[in-house]
Amino acid sequence: DNWIDVGDADELGQKALQEVALGRKKVALTCQGGRFGAISDVCNHVGGPLGQGTLDGEYVVCPWHYYKFHRVTGEGEPGYEADCVPRHGVKVEDGRVLVSSEPVTKRNKLHHDPHPLEREPERHDGPPRVLGISTTSMDTAHPRPSTSEMLLESALLHARGQLGLETRLLKLHELTFRNCEGFYSKSASACTWPCSITQMDPADQMEQVYEGIVHWADVILVAAPIRWGAAGSLYQKMVERMNCVQNQITIRDRVLIRDKVAGFIITGGQDNVQAVAGSMLGFFAEIGCVFPPFPYVAHSRGWSAEDMENNVRAVETSNELRDGTHALLERAVELSRRLRDTSLCAAKIPRGGRKAHHERPGEAHRS
Repeated sequence: DNWIDVGDADELGQKALQEVALGRKKVALTCQGGRFGAISDVCNHVGGPLGQGTLDGEYVVCPWHYYKFHRVTGEGEPGYEADCVPRHGVKVEDGRVLVSSEPVTKRNKLHHDPHPLEREPERHDGPPRVLGISTTSMDTAHPRPSTSEMLLESALLHARGQLGLETRLLKLHELTFRNCEGFYSKSASACTWPCSITQMDPADQMEQVYEGIVHWADVILVAAPIRWGAAGSLYQKMVERMNCVQNQITIRDRVLIRDKVAGFIITGGQDNVQAVAGSMLGFFAEIGCVFPPFPYVAHSRGWSAEDMENNVRAVETSNELRDGTHALLERAVELSRRLRDTSLCAAKIPRGGRKAHHERPGEAHRS
């Protein structure tokens, strides 16, 4: 066997887990009770760096999605032993740690059926389908009036009754889903599609939002309240979890959303409508949506209007707001119908100027 000297045993033994280079590849080197172990640095899941993780007893925990492998044998955690990463031989001679240049066991990945969301999005035959998403936060056991949700429900009723379209309504306050846990901040490659949380936690109901937006809807109406000059917290929670949709463009040039039309309903007791609309337009544009003329309707009685019961009453009794919301829906549906015959989204999007585009040497300062 070819052995590579990776360093002083006393020095390396001071760290329980670390990455060690073997030429062009790395291993996760561990030491517990004076016993060294070395396994491949590459996790079986999506390639996370095991040597940058943590130790849980005798198991190396991947820092990306917490998969576990025995620090000496490379076997998966109990129940998943056959899901193993390669292990390397390790020995100590004359106070030096030597690691075999080649692994002594092979990598074995257990077969996992792809997640249902992973299928390729396909356009369906038939009239446009309309998805409404209410992002108002409330106690579901004790519901309260929501002005943005009122207008959204009116639009969906108009879609079904007057336009004969199929609709769905998702109320985020009725769904249980976790906050984004920042996998993207570890590495862009750690932010997967479907979201790693959705893959690992069957109770996470963000799957309904992904299914509706990516696979089911042609028209998406998002209703959001204004909270301290920004869209409400549930809206922010949703879009942070949707970073995985945009990230597929960044890391794989894969556009999941093509020729889907989005519109917005924005209401609140405080005024900041244009900034909220700009933020919503910016995000949904980045995931691939297109917009009808005048893509949002909004209502606010301004900074001084803290008599919220009157704000609710104003929306409940306003035929003008309902007519405006219905007209927004009709513009979005008409654009969706036209997109049946032509696509605005090229098969491949040029990366220059787009998020995470790759500059060639000398291009950065070229005018």
